[in-house]
Order: sequence, then structure tokens, then C-alpha cells
Amino acid sequence: MKFVSALLALIVLASAGFSQTSAEPAQMSPDKWRADLKYLATQIERTHKNAYHTVTRDDLLNAVNSLDARLADLEDHQVVVEIMKIVAMIGDGHTGVRWGMIAQSGMFPVIFYVYEDGVFVQKAAQEYSKIVGGKVVKVGNIPINDVIEKMKPYMWRDNEMGVKSAVPWYLASPKILHAVGLSAAKDSAEFTILKDGLESKIEFKPTGKLDEIMNPPAAWLDARSSNVPVPAWQKEPRNNFRFEMLHDSRTFYIQFNQVQDKPDETVEAFFKRALDAAEKSPAERLVLDIRLNGGGNNYLNLPIIIGVIRSRLNVRGRFFVIIGRETFSAAQNTVNDLEKYTNAIFVGEPTGASPNHYGDARPIILPNSKLRIQASTLWWQDKDPRDTRKWTAPTVAADLSSDDYRNGRDPALEAILKFKPVPSMQEIIAKARSGGSVADLIANYKEFRSNPLHKYVDTATIMNRVGQFLLNERRPDEALTIFKVNAEDNPGSAIVYQSLGDVYDIKGDKVNALANYKKAVSIDPKLTASAEAIKRLSSQ
Repeated sequence: MKFVSALLALIVLASAGFSQTSAEPAQMSPDKWRADLKYLATQIERTHKNAYHTVTRDDLLNAVNSLDARLADLEDHQVVVEIMKIVAMIGDGHTGVRWGMIAQSGMFPVIFYVYEDGVFVQKAAQEYSKIVGGKVVKVGNIPINDVIEKMKPYMWRDNEMGVKSAVPWYLASPKILHAVGLSAAKDSAEFTILKDGLESKIEFKPTGKLDEIMNPPAAWLDARSSNVPVPAWQKEPRNNFRFEMLHDSRTFYIQFNQVQDKPDETVEAFFKRALDAAEKSPAERLVLDIRLNGGGNNYLNLPIIIGVIRSRLNVRGRFFVIIGRETFSAAQNTVNDLEKYTNAIFVGEPTGASPNHYGDARPIILPNSKLRIQASTLWWQDKDPRDTRKWTAPTVAADLSSDDYRNGRDPALEAILKFKPVPSMQEIIAKARSGGSVADLIANYKEFRSNPLHKYVDTATIMNRVGQFLLNERRPDEALTIFKVNAEDNPGSAIVYQSLGDVYDIKGDKVNALANYKKAVSIDPKLTASAEAIKRLSSQ
């Protein structure tokens, strides 16, 4: 079973832990923290399925020892935040420190959101009414993008969408901002907010609670105008599942927010009811919206997949799945099965989880502080063992802007209603393989890549496979052309430089082979094939 999303692990499970951590650690001393650190280092290795899948054992233990040496100089909340950083080094979205202790002394009564155009105040308590809808420019004197970079090492996540999901919670915590060095005070923080063309400095106080961040009170103000309709995806975000017929667009809309049965209806029964209604409706398209689905029990997914497969709307261009940063854990398993067995077109943002990922977290409770940590105990490999994607990318990108939110627009649903089929990269490549020229392939690739709707499609990996195919077909000159284009468009990708090294190596160009292998290793030191090639060529 899959029981937590990054969001739920951060909030719901943290709230559940309040009874054990109802206050700051009582009478903690460096020796007690030292014992807790020793226990953590032992238990994380025993509990986690593979604690060193991303970080080495030496690096993790060095981080523990470094914190151990600084314990006498740190306050308890600073120790907790440093432990968050250590656990986050493990590198998966199910392994981290629960928030009960760090949030107990209060949160800023503000909900931030990372939109396409920046970080904004989405909702806030009445006392901050003047800055609701404003853009966060700085925390203290530090620009917001630098703030996010500084907080990243403390965030447990599978990928960068997990960062976008986590930023609002970290910004709302005065203790984290202080511990990370973003605020001089531990019970307040100064933010610079831009609204209506004017910047103002606001001092936030921790008068809010964690459950208010999760379920904002009705009295809180919202950046979305009260004069616009609430978009379908925001009508009932806490409802596990629901459906409605959008008659104006002849769209049957299913919102699936949690892979969990309700007390009065199972997931299986709901999807049978929903898909039966869709079959009888005049709908021309089916939309399954799981952008807010943080997970649950992945063993409940099978009836969903079977039902969709049988649907008359399971046709390319008629069945769409909306995904996003909160699509995580068991919901990622849902995405995996939809990708494998249906004709779904994914729309929105990339998912917050990797297709193959660690999960099923179990708690570790440190003996003295009672700090609650969770560690993944299973590896879920739904996809090919060679599938190392960090997320499932949408075929059609649809990012939410602050203006979209303010005016009640849903860019994902709008993109679906405007959808027109275009050749996929796979179709472009298939055409090239059946007789098209490399020049035509590159031209079609460039056209595809320039379309902003395709911003999340991993063209680098696709084009690299094309080059490798040509290389295997003993067409090194054409492969070199493909790899050069790929490197120009993806200068931050280690694998494209490794491939360039391979083709130069085959062509006997030692200088360029070495240069590209070194470039690959500089980007990703774990590329052992490039490292070995450097040793081999350097010894010749």
C-alpha cells in the first residue's frame, strides 16, 4: 500500500504526530541530541529499503558527525532543521522529518504558491489583507529565487516539482527560516511583497497553525476574485472523488483527489458509477483530474484502469489526464498504469513523484526528542528497470499563472478544449526511420521543441536514442549531427556529452572524445562509462 504524498507526509502525518510532540523537546542537551543522532544513523539504515541510493554512506555519516560537533552552539529548533537536511540527503519524497515539532510554535497565517510567474501570496489571514495576491520579492534581503535554492537541501522530494510543492510550507515556518539563515528572528520574518506596482515590507508573525495552512479558515482572504466562478478543480479539493458533466464543452470531468475509499463509497464503486454515467452522457471527451492527488492505497487502482480501458472515450484525443506537482505516491502508480494501458494524453505539470520510486514509509521516533522521522521501506518498480525518469511529464504543458488563479481560469482544462493533434516525437522519428532524411528529422524536431506546449517533453533523451540508433547502424556522421544538435539544445545534460564522446571515440578523434567525456563527468560525476573512457583514452 501507498499511504502518503509529499504534501500529506508534510502536513497530515505531521498533525497526527502533535500528541507525541506537543512542545519543543523538553530538557534536551547536546548529549541527548547526540544519542538521538546515533540512533537516527543506525535506524535509517535498518529501516529504509536502500538508504544509500542517492547519498553515500560516508557522506551521510559525515553530515551526522558535522552536526554532532555543532550541537553545543545550536538551539533545539536549529538541530531539528539540520536533521531535516540530513534525512533529505537520502533523496526520496517518502523519507523525511515530520513537521509536528517544528510547526508547534506557530506558522505564518499565509498560503504561498509557486506559480509560473513567481511566488505569490495566495491566501492569508485578515491582518495581511493588503498583500493578498502580491508577489514575494525577498525574504529579509535575499531574493526569493535564492531563498528557494537555500531551502532546497532541507526538502525531501523525488524531483523539482516536489520543491514547488514544499516551498509554501517552508516559507510559512519562522523556525525554518531562522535555522536556515533566512531570518534573524525565530518568531518572525520580514518579506518584501510587490503588489499593484509597489513594494512593501511586511513582518509576518506565527499566529497561524499547521492545520490552517492545510484548511484555511473561511475568514481568510483569497487572491482569486469573488466575482469569478470557482474552477472545477478547486471546488472540492478535500473530496476524495467526484464527477460532473461540463455541458458547454461536452466534457465529462472526474476529479480524483485521493486513492482512498470514502466511508460511504469505495473507489471501485465510484469509478463504475462515474464511467457508467460518462458512457450514457453526450460527452465528447473524458477528463480525469488527479493534479491534487497525493496518494493513498495503490491496490485500489485496478478497477479504474479496467473501467477506462472499456470506455468509449478511451481514444487518443478524447481521454485526458490532468497531472501536477501534487500527483504523488499511489497517484503516481495510477499515472503509470494509465500510461501503460490506456490512450491517455497527460496535461498540466510534471508529477511530483518518479515513475519508479521508493515508498511505504515507516516511522522512526528518536528516543529523547521524540522527533518523528519516516523512511521508505519498499521500492515500487511499475515501469521498465531502465526508466530513470524523475517524473511523468505532460504531453501538453499547462502551467498555472497568478493571473490564471486570480481570474478563475484553468489553463489545463483550457488546453484540453483547444487540443489539436500534432505528430509526437515518436511519430517524427518513425517517419525518419522509414526513409526520411536526418535533415528533415532535425527540422521536425526543432518545430516540435519550439512549441511551448511541449516544454516538459524530454526531447534530449529521445534524440539521444535516435543518435545511438544511428551509431549502432554504423552511421557515425549522421549520429554526430544528431548529438551536436542535442548538445546545443540541452547543454546541461550529461548523457548528450557522453554520447558525443562515444561518436568521436568511434571516429578516432581522441581530443574531442576526451573533451566531451570530461564535460559529461563534470555535469554528472556518477557517469562511470565516461569516467572509464577518460582513463582509457588518457593512457593511450
